[in-house]
Amino acid sequence: MEHLAQRNTPYHDGFMPAQSATPPMGQWLAGALDELDYGIVVLFEGASIVHINDAAQVELDELHPLQRVGNELRARLARDVAPLHEAVTAAATRGMRRLLTVGEETHRTSVSVVPLESADDGPRAVLIVLGKREMCESLSVQGFARIHRLTGAEVRVLKELCNGVPPAQIAALLGVAISTVRSQIGSMRAKTGAESIRALVRQVAVLPPVKGVLRRHAMPIAGWFGPRLSVA
Repeated sequence: MEHLAQRNTPYHDGFMPAQSATPPMGQWLAGALDELDYGIVVLFEGASIVHINDAAQVELDELHPLQRVGNELRARLARDVAPLHEAVTAAATRGMRRLLTVGEETHRTSVSVVPLESADDGPRAVLIVLGKREMCESLSVQGFARIHRLTGAEVRVLKELCNGVPPAQIAALLGVAISTVRSQIGSMRAKTGAESIRALVRQVAVLPPVKGVLRRHAMPIAGWFGPRLSVA
């Protein structure tokens, strides 16, 4: 891939870069991955991690079926070891995509295993996309609430609705009458123009992710994507 600095890119409004240094493309791409609302892990040569984004570092806690051990991504349960290895190997060697379910009971989740083709027909890297635990990202909900002037009580109800909790159960969780929850839902629908609870939740679910400024930054294992995964 040719360098951005080598392209004849027009500059508008008379703006010209201060210098023609090569842009830090790897850092920009890594920063973009950190803004995603999905956990992203890039593997190379088996289970070796070359990059892990912020969301993945948070997701891969002691409850997640997958775990980071040093520079490797491993299955926590013995029964998931072979399926994970087979999926990663198939992606790396045969370019096969696979949706893999790992874990058990309440900690069961799905991950997407995707081959990343090399521009020069070299070896493939493998992208692991972790399934989300929550349909609606917390800061996105807060931003949505500010835009539509929702009250604090309405936001608490909205968060539970986004997690699939029915109104009657929300009332029990919050210690209020079901009529109160229904009134708050009606108020939110009026403020947002949603025709139903499903439409209200969908408005939040399709929002772009909003990440906090103060957060743990994902540190690459072998430089920004490593020299073998250079974007230049």
